[in-house]
Amino acid sequence: MPSPASDDVARFRAAVIAKLTYAVGKNPAAASDRDWFLATAFATRDRIVDRWITSTRQTYSEGRKRVYYLSLEFLIGRLLFDALTNLELLDTVRHALGDLGVDLDRLRQVEPDAALGNGGLGRLAACFMDSMATLSIAAYGYGIRYDHGLFRQVIKNGWQQEYPEEWLSFGNPWEFERPEVFYDVGFGGSVEAVPLSNDRKKHVWHPGERVEAVAYDTPICGWRGRHVNTLRLWSARAADPLRLDAFNQGDHVGALADQVRAEAISKVLYPSDATPAGQELRLRQEYFFTCASLHDLMRRHIDSFGDVRSLPDKVAIQLNDTHPAIAVAELMRVLVDEHDLEWDEAWDITRRTISYTNHTLLPEALETWPVPLMERLLPRHMQIIYLLNAVHLGEVRAKFPDDDALLSSVSLIEEGGGRRVRMGNLAFLGSHSINGVAALHSELMKTTVFKDFYRLYPERMNNKTNGITFRRWLIEANPGLTRLLAETCGPGVLDDPTLLEKLVPMAEDRSLHERLAAVRRQNKVALARLIRDRMEIKVNPGALFDVQIKRIHEYKRQLLNILETIALYEAMRANPAKNWAPRVKIFSGKAAASYHQAKLIIKLANDVARVVNDDPTVKDLLKVVFLPNYNVSLAEAIIPAADLSEQISTAGMEASGTGNMKMALNGALTIGTLDGANVEIKEHVGDANIFIFGLTADEVEERRRTGIDEAGSIARSPHLGEVLDAVESGVFSPDERDRFRPLTDALRYHDYFLVTSDFDAYWDAQRAVDARWNKKDAWWTSSIINTANMAWFSSDRTISEYAKDIWDVPVKPVR
Repeated sequence: MPSPASDDVARFRAAVIAKLTYAVGKNPAAASDRDWFLATAFATRDRIVDRWITSTRQTYSEGRKRVYYLSLEFLIGRLLFDALTNLELLDTVRHALGDLGVDLDRLRQVEPDAALGNGGLGRLAACFMDSMATLSIAAYGYGIRYDHGLFRQVIKNGWQQEYPEEWLSFGNPWEFERPEVFYDVGFGGSVEAVPLSNDRKKHVWHPGERVEAVAYDTPICGWRGRHVNTLRLWSARAADPLRLDAFNQGDHVGALADQVRAEAISKVLYPSDATPAGQELRLRQEYFFTCASLHDLMRRHIDSFGDVRSLPDKVAIQLNDTHPAIAVAELMRVLVDEHDLEWDEAWDITRRTISYTNHTLLPEALETWPVPLMERLLPRHMQIIYLLNAVHLGEVRAKFPDDDALLSSVSLIEEGGGRRVRMGNLAFLGSHSINGVAALHSELMKTTVFKDFYRLYPERMNNKTNGITFRRWLIEANPGLTRLLAETCGPGVLDDPTLLEKLVPMAEDRSLHERLAAVRRQNKVALARLIRDRMEIKVNPGALFDVQIKRIHEYKRQLLNILETIALYEAMRANPAKNWAPRVKIFSGKAAASYHQAKLIIKLANDVARVVNDDPTVKDLLKVVFLPNYNVSLAEAIIPAADLSEQISTAGMEASGTGNMKMALNGALTIGTLDGANVEIKEHVGDANIFIFGLTADEVEERRRTGIDEAGSIARSPHLGEVLDAVESGVFSPDERDRFRPLTDALRYHDYFLVTSDFDAYWDAQRAVDARWNKKDAWWTSSIINTANMAWFSSDRTISEYAKDIWDVPVKPVR
């Protein structure tokens, strides 16, 4: 690549020195890496702001329709390299800092990860924000500015422990605080019916508590800096932060009680809902950011267009999963109570404005709230939900007069086992479009969680298979592979990923294999160094790096992977001279703080790692690593080094997955079930270049319906019984023999996730992986074909489909 112009380097160097001096307040001779990072971030941000103002001004002057993306998570990760890459400043800044004796790569490590998300949902939202900016869609992201976000995971003696993530300790140079932009968010209180005429009343909500939502804006720059959008996050503060009377009376702690209660809303992501107080805090969080976001977008719309009746023509609200579903009732409240619209007109506007993306088929993830909690915390919204439900069920009863089961299924209120508000049903009813996030997931929605709604409103349901931003997961994460692809497919591949298809005719080219292997080796050496530094485990970069990185959950089946690891370990010990493919099993992910089984799986992974890694019999044949505190930055180190991508969820339970796309783009081969986007990856790369195993979604459903034969599966397996016996006998927990009994008992007597049913098929698929690995030309041919066929999985494609089919907004393609 050509060297940057010397004038550009000099200008940026001067800008960094100016920021270091006047924004950070440091002398270059005394500046730390953190000081240099802040100065570089501020200088970069200045370049973004000019484009940000231009983009915003253009949106207003053209009267463009705006997209508002509501998400409880935005897993944006570090932003310095993201901004420099999209502004095409990476080489310029590297040279400018080099002239100052500063290493840009060292500064990259100083930046904390923004702890605003958990996993795939939040990372998808971040990729979508990138693509909306890249495609010049006028968009705002709305979420919560968590002080600590999701917890920082520390592994102590193999157990997960949770600590606050201090990502804001040294400030955030990318955001702009907007203290003048705040909204009152109400909770509790009462509703007064004020007569307007003989037949009409106006409902006035008098909240018993008010919390202020204060805006913080982060500019999101698209590819090549053509357009910049806004991520607006809300922070909670008390309307009266200090009760001075109580303070002066000596109650210094009590005087701050309101402040503590208010600020708890934006303290942490996903507080435990194991207690009533935890449930209430989650609902407060969801209403807090949804209410503030709707008031903000309504203010902007009225300022620009004057009339709320034009809302569907100028506004598209996308609910990212069920967390913001209260937006349906809140928008109705705003239109009816604050703008005096008739009910039917308000409902028409609401439904035409809102659309809903569902991300899960797990019933427990389709949130429901106890009716008493809703009536106490959001009394006016509960009234609105009751009325919506009455009208809705009346219409259903008119069409299906004798179908009580249908009425019960599509009701907004669940009556059995304690009355609860079904937020998924509310989101569906109040949206004109409901989409799943992979072809299989969208089809299963029609036959499972929303089958009766699909019967009522089939035209509303559609599919939008997830995608990933190649800028982050290829150009930034894997610069060596990016350079090779640009040389092989032409530099246009950075703008148009369909040019990756030029690799297909070269898939069997041995010289290309060697160059790709050299890039992968470099990435694996870097990851091996990270593992050594963090874990004091030495791994062989020449081994097959077998990777499973995702949230720890029983349906994602890290346990299946661990059990196969144990079986492989025992087989290697029994026959160490066999021509095994050396492996490094790499796990990473967090378990929800109150999810005991998931935390026990983490403990088992670490206990197995301790035994395997200390056994001289297997030496470098097998190593097991659990890397703690999985986040975007760790993913950027692991994914380019992955040889094998583990996507082994129980079929029919993973909505989509995006880690599968990221690793396949970087040339890893997938081992997986026919679940989520694995189905579409298989269609694109071909059966010969992916390792598919196990029961299909239909077979899983049938097995659960007719009975899961755990004992039979274990008895028929050549390995599984011995593995379970080893775990139960304390081979991996000599200090506490029964430690893992809850895991093995679940497998033996209630294997809902069908680990025992799929174990042998998984073992056989792994041996097929061994065979392919031992034939290097075959392996690299498959690797190339995976990378070559990933263009369709770009988030630019996904967002283009949202824009055309759901939002009705224009896009400007990069190429």
